[in-house]
Amino acid sequence: MIVEIDAAGRRHRVAIEPDRGREGRFVVTIDDAPVEVDAVRTPSGYSLIVEGRVLEVALVESGTRGEFVVYLPSAAVPVSIDAGRRRRAGAAGQADGEQRIAAPMPGRIVRVLVAEGDEVEMRQPLVVVEAMKMENELRAPKAGRVKEVAVEAGASVEAGRLLVVIE
Repeated sequence: MIVEIDAAGRRHRVAIEPDRGREGRFVVTIDDAPVEVDAVRTPSGYSLIVEGRVLEVALVESGTRGEFVVYLPSAAVPVSIDAGRRRRAGAAGQADGEQRIAAPMPGRIVRVLVAEGDEVEMRQPLVVVEAMKMENELRAPKAGRVKEVAVEAGASVEAGRLLVVIE
């Protein structure tokens, strides 16, 4: 799989290939520099071994297709996958149909920024979830109307818990 990734304001070409015969092992090539990665999924993200170093990494979707915040041990990095392709697609790249925004990982609801019946714009903040001691703003993947708000501020949520539905 080959993708373009915008990370912290820089564009990179990334190829990810499984290391055949070795489950959980990958060769990841970033801008023509290959590196072996051993990856294991954890409840809060991934545990990676890269060049002998262990990294605990969490990925949190921003609410817009292809956009994430990658939480590393020392930094939170905004990442957009294939953003150039989505920009060229224009509005056609917007999510279609009813969209269900779920908690990307266990955490606590800090703020609910919308109410049922509110009209929202694409990428408008909907909910702020605190996870791994960082606040994550989840955004609308499309313009529409808030059909349901399934959480309140202060609530603890597990990964995958429904937060907001937009139609």
